[in-house]
Formats: sequence, C-alpha cells, structure tokens
Amino acid sequence: LPAFYANIVLLNVSNLPFRLQKLKEMFISKFGSAPKFYVRAPGRVNLIGEHIDYCGYAVLPMAIEQDILIAVEPVKTQVVQLANTNSLYLDFSTSVNNIQINKTKPQWHNYFLCGLKGIQEHFGLNNPTGMNCLLDGTIPPSSGLSSSSALVCCAGLVTLRANGKTLSKVELAEICTKSERYIGTEGGGMDQSISFLAEEGTAKLIEFSPLRATDVRLPSGAAFVIANSCVELNKAATSHYNIRVMECRLATKLLSKSKGLDWKKMLRLHDVQTKLGVGLEEMLTIVEEVLHPEPYSTEEICKCLGISLEELRSQILSQNTQDVSTFKLYQRAKHVYSEAARVLEFKKICNEAPANAIQLLGELMNQSYISCREMYECSCPELDRLVDICLQFGAIGSRLTGAGWGGCTVSMVPTDKLNTFLKNVRKAYYQTDVQRLALEKNSLFATKPGRGALVFVEA
Repeated sequence: LPAFYANIVLLNVSNLPFRLQKLKEMFISKFGSAPKFYVRAPGRVNLIGEHIDYCGYAVLPMAIEQDILIAVEPVKTQVVQLANTNSLYLDFSTSVNNIQINKTKPQWHNYFLCGLKGIQEHFGLNNPTGMNCLLDGTIPPSSGLSSSSALVCCAGLVTLRANGKTLSKVELAEICTKSERYIGTEGGGMDQSISFLAEEGTAKLIEFSPLRATDVRLPSGAAFVIANSCVELNKAATSHYNIRVMECRLATKLLSKSKGLDWKKMLRLHDVQTKLGVGLEEMLTIVEEVLHPEPYSTEEICKCLGISLEELRSQILSQNTQDVSTFKLYQRAKHVYSEAARVLEFKKICNEAPANAIQLLGELMNQSYISCREMYECSCPELDRLVDICLQFGAIGSRLTGAGWGGCTVSMVPTDKLNTFLKNVRKAYYQTDVQRLALEKNSLFATKPGRGALVFVEA
C-alpha cells in the first residue's frame, strides 16, 4: 500500500457498520455498481483561537465525530458524477477537464470541485480519472463546525486515491487550504489541518509556516459541549468573513509602515511581530500607539499608505470587499494579538495541569468570547443568548466557535454536571422555539477529540 494510506489507516470494511452499508446500498441503487473505496473527513470544533489562523497564529481545535463520508467508484469516462444522500442537495456532473467553480452561488458541489481541482493542479493531471461519488454528511451545514472544509478535504483525498497518487497529511492539508479559496473564502488553514492531522483522544495546537501539530491533552474532569444556535451563515455567500480578513491585512500594512518595515510585502499580523522581534504584549502596546479606535475610511487608508484607491482595490482588497468604505483596524488587531496569547496560555495550562486548570481554561474561553463579540464583532443575538444560558447552567467557560455570526458555541462543563447542564440548556434554548426544537436532536451534544481523515477499502 502507498505509505500515505498506511499512515492514515486502511480499514477492512467487509463488516461495514450500518452507515457504510446503507451508503453502499444507495450507491448501487444510484449508479448500478458498487463503490471501490470510501473516504471520511471529520468536522472540527475550535476550542480557542478564533479568526487568527489567517493572521498566521496558532489555533487549538479538535476533530469531532460528525463527518463527511463519500463512497467512490473510479470510472473510465472523464466525468465526475456527484450525488448526495440528502435530497435537498441536487445531483451534479461535470467533465474532469473543465472544472468551473461558481463563487457567486456556493452550492455544495462547488466545495467538492475545490478539492478536486486542487489535487489536479498540484500534480498537473492531464487525463484525470472520472468518478461516481455519493456523499453523506452528518455535520450541520453552516454551523461553524467546518462542514465546507471537511467536504473540500474529503474531495481532495478522493481525487488523490482515484488517481493513484500519494501525499503526506501535511501536504494534503496545505493543498486543500489553498484550493478552498477557489470559492472565494480567504481562510487560514485551521479546518483543513485538523481534518487531516487529528488523532483520537487529543486536541491539537496547529501552527503555521511551517504547518505542524502538537498534542494537547485536555483535562479529564470536564466535557466539551457543542450547542448549535440554529442560525446559519455561509462564509462564501457573505462578505462578513472576508471583510475581517482584509481588516487584518490592512492593519498589518499600517503597523508595518509605521515601524519602517516593507509594508507591501507584509500580509499577516504575525509577520509584523516576527519582523519586529517582540512579544504579543508589546504588539498590543504598538496597536494602541499606532491605530485609532475610530473606523478608517478607504481615503484615510490610501493616505496612510501613499497609494491610490484603485491600487488599494486591485492590489490589497479581495474581490468581494472592494466596495467596502470603512474598516475597523484597531479592534481587529487587538483581538488577534490578545487571542493569540490566549491560545498559548490555554496550551500551557493543559500541559502543566494545575489543580484549578478547569477554572483557568474556562476564564480564557470567556475572555475569547468577549473579544469575539466586542472587538471582532462576529457574534449575533442568538449566540449571545446561548452563551449566557450555558454559563447560567454550569459551564465554566463558553464561547462561539467557527466564523461566528451564527453557528455553534462550545462550552466546558464539569463532567459531574453534564447531564443536568444538557437538560437545562435543552429546556431554556431549544424547547422555547419551534424551529430550534425541530433541530434539537443534532444541535446539542458533548464531544471528545476524534480521528482525522480516513480511507476505507473493501476486503
């Protein structure tokens, strides 16, 4: 077997679990033949370190049980046929030699095409293999649990396997990070990295440039509970996310220029810290000195950098942020540098395991949430309400996870209070609203660190 698959773990699935067996039966019904292999990529929950991966800073996620699962049959025709077990997602087919990704309508199949195109371009595949694929997903869509990135990663691994190629997990994560940008999301790489690098039983500190993952053992006396606000946000369909990325990029430029650095080459807030050779606390002081809390107009930014509005739009801003007229640079930079420090402190506490570790970690999660809400402005009323409820009923720490503006919270709850906590949150948030009540079964659950992407083959 190729080394990559041996590393990932090839499982004998002659005794398929119920879900795989059901997927196989649906595949045969759909395509008239049996799948040759299956690929699974998990969703993730980010415990702390929100909106800082694209600024170059380490994050601390773990994989969850919910996943994307794809049954695959390579075919001789150079056509990819995609189907979904969920009837809400329509079938799609395209030539593998003519991949077109529609950024204006980020439909489910476009995320598959991102992973497909990324692998094709990496290897320069002139005659890529066609495929029949049937997808099944258990990650709530647009919930901040990385359903989109899990699909991109799954598609990348599917394409790799179908074309007989091999890559390391790190290489795959980096390719899938880049390829998801085909759909217009300027992500930083956390989601793809944990999807491939996750290991059962441990969270991971994910660092970038170069990409590496370090085990972080979570305290045994607490459970991490995910609660879905039931407010959906598709990052690629709105500009909220990319505006924050651009605000961090612009803050990078202004901070660099003020310190005499080559600002045109500086893209991430981490780059400024590295060039200056100072700590995160000092970077927070520099933000206070250089940036003002009032929003910056595009005219002021151009004046500070000595460039024209046309240069700003064409050389710095992303396509879907070119019409934005004001940017909050001070607030975004303050959040990033303080959140980066919280991630390192979280890991330190986990490693040292003091007697009050759970309390200390909870405080960091709460600080992170306040910063996300007030400095990064990526919360929403439903998330605020849900965090309040979680803290009211026994969570030591609670915060939004994922991009925000909807999606999920993650809360740290003492294990001896878990059942009471779940009962009370269910009653206070879900059972007071008909729409939430309908979604409640898959919206509130405790989770443990899960394993990363896998390839399954028949015996």
